[in-house]
Amino acid sequence: MENDIDLNLYKVFSKVVETGNITKASEKLYVSQPAITKSIKQLENSLGGTLFTRTKKGVELTEEGKVLYIHVKKILEDISNAQNKFNSLINLEEGKIKIGASATVTKHFLMPYIEKFHSMYPNIEICIVNELTKNLVNDLKYGYLDFLVTNMPINISSDLNVEVCAKLHDTFATSKKYIDLQDRKIKLSDIGNYKTIAQKEPSNTREFLNNFMKQNNILFKPDIEIVSYALVVEFIKSGFGIGYVTKEFVREELEKEEIYEVLIDKKIPERNLGIVTLKNNIPSFASQKFIELLKEDIKD
Repeated sequence: MENDIDLNLYKVFSKVVETGNITKASEKLYVSQPAITKSIKQLENSLGGTLFTRTKKGVELTEEGKVLYIHVKKILEDISNAQNKFNSLINLEEGKIKIGASATVTKHFLMPYIEKFHSMYPNIEICIVNELTKNLVNDLKYGYLDFLVTNMPINISSDLNVEVCAKLHDTFATSKKYIDLQDRKIKLSDIGNYKTIAQKEPSNTREFLNNFMKQNNILFKPDIEIVSYALVVEFIKSGFGIGYVTKEFVREELEKEEIYEVLIDKKIPERNLGIVTLKNNIPSFASQKFIELLKEDIKD
């Protein structure tokens, strides 16, 4: 067995394990599938054993491969941490931040911070990835994102860390078409007597609403379900019914009286926006600075 094995072979090996598929690994690493296969074969020859078995869905680790991966993963994490620590000394003269967030959180929460950070560090590139939260969490774990900013609660595994960066308050809202509801309180159980609008599953906001209704023994089935939060607001403004919104995200519409809050007899619990990071990774210095900026306005 060769003593000096190219570190890049271990990086390829790790990426194949993470994706479980030669094709996906080649896409993530921007190299051809034959090159990936060749690298794995070279590593196996150097180690003197088989690392993967092929399946219909892709590849699976052998028992020996599983043991190797445990140590390789730790080594690559240590190298990544060392590089991030080194880069933190460059005084933010260059770099890139990759943030995962929904389009709604990006527009209504992150944008002022992005603008402020850019004015402070104009040479730092900021990349925003808008996706479903579960997909963003996977991207974070695979190292494709530096951190997430997402509506809470979400299912958090032991390798993730969450810090609150803002408080959110949900409410029901409607348009002038239902002006009779303005300034009077109705029972939560009577919401279903009106046309209702909500985000389509899966979304953190919809899951939170479903749980709230369930806790109050109400079976909630919206008349209109929409993927986009922005379109939920537009449907409310257009008079399609009562919709479920977050006050902090519709502040402008409420102030302009384009929509009106519907008062109910039950208190909707407060929610949080959370910053999600990997416990085992030290974020780049640029990411740490951005996170510090987000946390500046947290109020007890």
